Amino acid sequence: MLATLCLAQGNWQTTDDVNGVDWQGLTGAKKQAALSLLRSESCTCGCTMKMAECRMKDPSCGTSHKLANLIVKDVAAGMKPEDVRADIKKIAGEPPPILEDPVKISVAGDPAKGPDTARVTLVEFSDFQCPFCTKAVGVTKDLVRMFPKDMKFVFKQFPLDTHSQAEFGAEAALAAQAQGKFWEMHDLLYAGFPDISRGRVMGYAKQIGLDINRFTADLDSHKFTARVHAEEKEGENAGVSGTPTFYINGKKYNGTFDVASVAPLIRKEMK
Repeated sequence: MLATLCLAQGNWQTTDDVNGVDWQGLTGAKKQAALSLLRSESCTCGCTMKMAECRMKDPSCGTSHKLANLIVKDVAAGMKPEDVRADIKKIAGEPPPILEDPVKISVAGDPAKGPDTARVTLVEFSDFQCPFCTKAVGVTKDLVRMFPKDMKFVFKQFPLDTHSQAEFGAEAALAAQAQGKFWEMHDLLYAGFPDISRGRVMGYAKQIGLDINRFTADLDSHKFTARVHAEEKEGENAGVSGTPTFYINGKKYNGTFDVASVAPLIRKEMK
């Protein structure tokens, strides 16, 4: 159902660091008990994966996120495995809402397409090495074309630790933005997926006419690292656990990201 989200690589059968799971209050045996349930119980989103597997491969799946944290809560409360399973079964049929309650997301200074007066703001938290983010590029362009006056599209950085070149790509994109060429760099980074090597990026910089000395200096000094990390933190606070994650007027979208699904929601927000 939520096939828009990026693969967060990792061995779900052995890792203790499951995406989006808050282990607060669990240590030792209880944490291991929770992990055992995460690895043995199936996600009910329709993906056929175990819960831990879904959290690692589709980290923004609202169903596995909800059920995984239910498991942690129940185990922390001392519930037996059979009672936890009963609790999972009880709420498994309750899908996350298509649009969650709105949260505040700052867009000041972020690269954007569309007028500031637009009635709808679509925000994407994205990763330049994410295969699903690459697929979303065409959808966002179609939506921008469909709603040229009524929608503002804002791009925010959320490079995943599991993608070795993603943070470098984010910094390169922001260095290009500093020279007024963010979208040109954005398009080339995704078109060249998954290679975001320095040599490839320097070629892009020359191709779009950047001041190479300035661009190189910004990359070497990591001028935009703090900004990337700040956007990651903002995303985490807003509920982002994988990429791409979209917000429509601050409301997290839990659904397939295609024009047929999203355009009606934008029209509804316009009213």
